[in-house]
Amino acid sequence: MAPPLITDRLLRSWLRCRRRAWLDRHGDPGQRLWTAHRALALSDQLASFQSLLPEKPGHGEAACAAAAPGVVGLRLRGRSGADVALEAHPALLERVPGASVWGEHAYRPVLGRQGRNPPREHRWLRARWGRLLAERQQAPVPQALVVAGAGRALQRERLTLSGGLQAQLEEALSKLALELGRREPPPLVADRKKCVLCSWRGLCDQEARRDGHLSEVSGIGGRRREMLLDQGITSLPQLAASDPQQLAEALAVHGDQHRDSAAALVAQARVQASGRPECLLPEGPEPLPELATAPGVLLYDIESDPDARDDFLHGFVVVRRDSGGAWPRLPQPGESWPYRPLLALQEHGEERLWRRLRRYLAGYPGWPLLHYGETEAIALLRLARRQGADEAEVTALRARLLDVHARLRRHWRLPVNSYGLKAVAGWLGFRWSQNGVDGARCLLWWRQWRRDGGARRLQRIFTYNRDDNLATWAVVRWLLDQEA
Repeated sequence: MAPPLITDRLLRSWLRCRRRAWLDRHGDPGQRLWTAHRALALSDQLASFQSLLPEKPGHGEAACAAAAPGVVGLRLRGRSGADVALEAHPALLERVPGASVWGEHAYRPVLGRQGRNPPREHRWLRARWGRLLAERQQAPVPQALVVAGAGRALQRERLTLSGGLQAQLEEALSKLALELGRREPPPLVADRKKCVLCSWRGLCDQEARRDGHLSEVSGIGGRRREMLLDQGITSLPQLAASDPQQLAEALAVHGDQHRDSAAALVAQARVQASGRPECLLPEGPEPLPELATAPGVLLYDIESDPDARDDFLHGFVVVRRDSGGAWPRLPQPGESWPYRPLLALQEHGEERLWRRLRRYLAGYPGWPLLHYGETEAIALLRLARRQGADEAEVTALRARLLDVHARLRRHWRLPVNSYGLKAVAGWLGFRWSQNGVDGARCLLWWRQWRRDGGARRLQRIFTYNRDDNLATWAVVRWLLDQEA
C-alpha cells in the first residue's frame, strides 16, 4: 500500500478519533452522514474572517505575489521527517511585515475559533500550516492568529509556533501514517458521547449495537467502561449477567458514586438486553398527577444558539382534552394542533419577549407547561427574574413547569441507550417530519436566516421545533397509557 498523503482533514479527524481518520481514508463514502457541525464551524469562521479583513481576500500564489492583505486557496505541500507526504490548505493567510520569496512582506496563518476555547486540533493545524508556509515563502512564521466572533466583538489571539510543538507534530504525523496503512480500522472509542458530531456515526452505531459495546448502555462513559473492563466485563450481555452486589463491591475502590451506580448499570443493561421497559415505582404515585384535572397543556420547547447565549425561539403546541374528556393521541395525517412560535430577536430586547410570553401564557391560566429536560425551565425562570417578576409570579410559573424527562427517569427504565428525546421518542415509534434534522442543523438554518433571510429556512425551524414538542407528547402519551 502506497504511503498516504496526510491532508488537513485527515489530521483533524485523527486528533478527534483515530477510527474516524481511517474511515475518511478507507471507508465507503456512501455510508457517510451529513452533519451540520462542520458547516456551523465554517460559517462562524467566515464571519470572523470578514470582520478581520473587510475586503475580499485574494486567491492563491498570485495573490501572495501581489501582496494581498488576505489570501485564501493557497495549497502547501511538503514532507515530514518520516518522509510522509503532506498537503495543507490554510483557511486564511494574513499579510504581515517582513520579507519573503514574494517580496517585502510575509504571511501568517489565521484560524477561526468556534466557542470559547480552541479545539485541540487547532494547535496541530497551526503548527502544520506554519511549517509548510515557512518553507514555501522562505521566511519564518513565528506566530499564528486565532480569531473568534464578528464585528466589534471580534477577538484576536496571537499564538507562538514553538519548536516543541513542531516535534510533537512530527510524532503525530508518523503515528497517523502508520495507522492509515493498516487494513483494519481502530476499535470504537471508549466514550462515544461525541460521536453524534461525526459523519461516520451511523456505521459505528451499527457496529456498537451488533457487538454489544459497553458504550451502548445508558450511563456508561469512557471512565466507567474502563472500570468494567478491569473486572472482565467487556459487553452489554456480560454486564446484564453480572451480580449487582459483587460489582458494587468491586467498583467501591473507585469511590462511593461508582459503587452506588453498579446496581443501576446492571439493571439498565438487563432492560436493554431484554427490550422490555421496567417500572421503578409500581406501587408509587403516577408520573403526571398534574394532568388529572388540567383542561389542557402547553408543550414547550426552546431552540438556542449556545455560543451566542441566545434562546432565539420559544415554541408552544396547545393540547386540549377531547369532547369526552380524554387526552388525544398524536395528530393524524392532515390534522394539526395549534402551534405558536415566538421568535426572540436580540435587537428587540428581552423586555419585549417577556411581555409576549406573559401575554401568551396568561391565555391558558394554570395549564401545565410540559417540556423535555431542564433547559426550558431554567431559561424561562431566569428570564422572568431578569425582567423583574416578583416572587409570587416566579413561584406560580415554576409550579406550571413540568419536566417530562425527569418524571420518566424517576418512574421508568427503558431499553434505550440514551434518555434524550430523540432516542426515547424514536423507541416509541415517533418520526420527525424532516429527515436527518437535529439541533445543529436547526441552528445552521437560524444563522443562515439571520444572514440571508428566507421564509423557507424559518419554516423549517418552526417545523423542527413543533416536531420536538410533538415528540414530547409521544412520551407523555406513553406514560399516561402505562397508568391505565
